[in-house]
Amino acid sequence: AARNHSIFIKCKQLSGCSSTIEVIVRMKRVYYDLHLHSCLSPCGSEDMTPNNIVNMAKLMGYDMIALTDHNSCLNCEATVTVGKRNGLTVVPGMELCTAEDAHTICLFPTVADAMEFHQYVKQHSPVMNNDAGTFGTQIIMNDSDEPIGEETQLLINAANIGIDDVVALVNQYHGAAFPAHIDRSAYSVFSTLGAIPPEANFKAAEITHYADEVCLLREHAELRDKILLRNSDAHYLEHMLEPNAWLALPECTPECLIAALNGEIDITWK
Repeated sequence: AARNHSIFIKCKQLSGCSSTIEVIVRMKRVYYDLHLHSCLSPCGSEDMTPNNIVNMAKLMGYDMIALTDHNSCLNCEATVTVGKRNGLTVVPGMELCTAEDAHTICLFPTVADAMEFHQYVKQHSPVMNNDAGTFGTQIIMNDSDEPIGEETQLLINAANIGIDDVVALVNQYHGAAFPAHIDRSAYSVFSTLGAIPPEANFKAAEITHYADEVCLLREHAELRDKILLRNSDAHYLEHMLEPNAWLALPECTPECLIAALNGEIDITWK
């Protein structure tokens, strides 16, 4: 079906209702990449500036992207601002490294919510200065792609936040979370724990673009009731993928995305 083709599905409307009701909602396919790094991540290219990320995503045909630097949201405001100027939905977020060394994507409806979560993570992370020569620079930018500072605390260390606590914690800041690149051999929930703990209460999970979805579903029964997302995890502009994965959402907004990832609305996806 074409991108602008609308489909009708049954949507379980929970937010703001005293009881569950079933309604018919017009849904549109939203092509997304919910895992992108900027030059704030020490392993990210200095070319990953707010304007370069947004303009590349627009050029490639994305409807929605998320900025998810390691353990920080300091470049979210600039990137969201650039997105608004260019008609692209940018979701503020973070790739959190949990206490178990399992990377987890955390997304928020507003920059204000993201920055409050950012402060919480910083307070629960080890204090260790970044050695730019070893790990890379951690550049903070404004919406004109001008450097306005550097984060001095190394961002790639594990925070003192357990994976079972992430969803409830992120929900406190009105957000949603899902484990990142679960099929990778390092820094994933499968590589560190062997499975997604049911106590973690994730409603979605990210698999890599080269993952064998059929094999994963066969070997990991806990994935069968989850939305499976495919994102690029791009640290370089040339690593951004052509749009392929989509979510059918009522609107192309952070709020609708977060409601879907929290299981508050039923959606279709590919």
